[in-house]
Amino acid sequence: MKEILEILEKDARTTPEEIARMLNMTPKGVANTIKKLEKDGVILKYKAIINKEIDRDDNSEVRALIEVRITPQKNLGFESVAERIYKFPEVASCYLMSGTYDLLVVVEGKNINTVANFVAEKLSPMEHVRGTVTHFILKKYKEDGDILKSFEKNKRQAITL
Repeated sequence: MKEILEILEKDARTTPEEIARMLNMTPKGVANTIKKLEKDGVILKYKAIINKEIDRDDNSEVRALIEVRITPQKNLGFESVAERIYKFPEVASCYLMSGTYDLLVVVEGKNINTVANFVAEKLSPMEHVRGTVTHFILKKYKEDGDILKSFEKNKRQAITL
């Protein structure tokens, strides 16, 4: 089962027949295993990784990583605060972290101002939020293990001494 997950994680378009050949299984056995993994919630969905550096246009969204320090609630810990945060539509991901902050929140918006407004008007004023630090993603080089190659030529002028 773990091998099937690893193959699908690398390329979700791999067919049960291809997986069966790789693992010396029957295609029907692979298909049944995949259906069970989907039913049990182990496989949540399949998606494409888009190189937005190449597909970028004037309407491209900005993405920010926001460090959030929170005060855990008695008998609830971080869960209820995290749940209130990750339910906002602007939030793409939310992680409980170890270290100097508690949550790492990935936020998407039309532009820097929409992300800044989200932090100022929705996130920072929340009860139990003690502080935030926002980092805007300027360029991605690698995402989910895949190198995002940019086909843009280097426009910098070489400096020679």
